[in-house]
Amino acid sequence: MTLPAENITLPARGWRIDRRKAIVAGLLCWLGFAAMVWAVETGRTTAFDDFGLLFWRADDGAVLRGPAKLLEMVRDITALGGVLLRNLFALGAIAALLFLRLRREAFLFAATVIAGWLVNTGIKDLVGRPRPEIVAHLTEASGASFPSGHSFNSAVVYIAMALAFASLSARQSVRLTILGVAIAASILIAWSRVWLGVHYPSDVTAGWLGGAGWAFMAAALLKAPADKAAGATHSK
Repeated sequence: MTLPAENITLPARGWRIDRRKAIVAGLLCWLGFAAMVWAVETGRTTAFDDFGLLFWRADDGAVLRGPAKLLEMVRDITALGGVLLRNLFALGAIAALLFLRLRREAFLFAATVIAGWLVNTGIKDLVGRPRPEIVAHLTEASGASFPSGHSFNSAVVYIAMALAFASLSARQSVRLTILGVAIAASILIAWSRVWLGVHYPSDVTAGWLGGAGWAFMAAALLKAPADKAAGATHSK
């Protein structure tokens, strides 16, 4: 039996973030990031860092507080910000945006993620802070500690992804929900690094602020090249 053909209507783009609001949000986050850099470099985060690391631990920092399954849950959360899953989600988002014919959003998202990774890597190399030693590490981690790469890159990927897919709705409540979920998820990923003992609280705070700041700033700064790339693709 032959089934009748069905037409699929792709959703229309209904919204773009206001450039001025994106710049203001980005600048506020980067000001917070700069304040954390200053505080770390001048040794003003020691009490905050020690308290944050030890708060989640028992037996002199060797054991994570809470039920036995908590460690597995925290590791699952932190995996969402790891290189493999984070990049798989990013590639899936780019493919979905291209399928939905949102070429501008796909280009903007890809450029934001790639540039964000370069920014974070450069800052890590400049600061070169070693990882915490006062508690046992409950997962493998390497490289410099400040800022947290999990926190920075997760904020970039998930917030930029939310901004891209929010363009599908003209309803503010839907857009705010999508963005709110992305912000909450990236914050949870950031703090999972403290729970696991591989980052200081100041590492993840600065990492999240820097990543969120870049996600919003890129939405404004990369708008023109994204429009040009989308226009060139359409003209072919």
